[in-house]
Amino acid sequence: MNESADSKRPELLRNPVHWLAFGFGSGLSPVAPGTFGTLAAIPVFILLSGLPLWQYLLVTLVMFGIGIYLCGRTSADLGVEDHPGIVWDEIVGFLVTMTAVPASLIWVVAGFALFRFFDILKPWPIGLVDSRMKGGLGIMIDDVLAGLYGLIILHILMYLAGQL
Repeated sequence: MNESADSKRPELLRNPVHWLAFGFGSGLSPVAPGTFGTLAAIPVFILLSGLPLWQYLLVTLVMFGIGIYLCGRTSADLGVEDHPGIVWDEIVGFLVTMTAVPASLIWVVAGFALFRFFDILKPWPIGLVDSRMKGGLGIMIDDVLAGLYGLIILHILMYLAGQL
């Protein structure tokens, strides 16, 4: 079943598993689906940013667990390992980057840029993990690692700016 996501667009948006895996439809963008998936993560972050830290972390962890299923199922249904339009992993990765970060424009933009940078560049060990792990967990884990890299750098920047 190697049909492209474009040819299955209506079906993908009707199936709630695919709709979520494709980031509420944002991953169906014909250009830069990962970037559009990360943009779709911003309102999710803003909704969660008022939660106490432990609840934010719990929701992010639950979304990670759900993402393993969503991404694995959608990947299997499309017959494509880690289809570029599957962006639930970008949403969760961005939430990791934004852990304990204020929901102000400067930090959201900085977090967005850092997460995309590490997600695209895939520095060690992200690239290694990405190439070796398959299935839903493989799709999710490299973005969580990119999110952790972004989190570390963002918190250093916040500390240097006197915001931490």
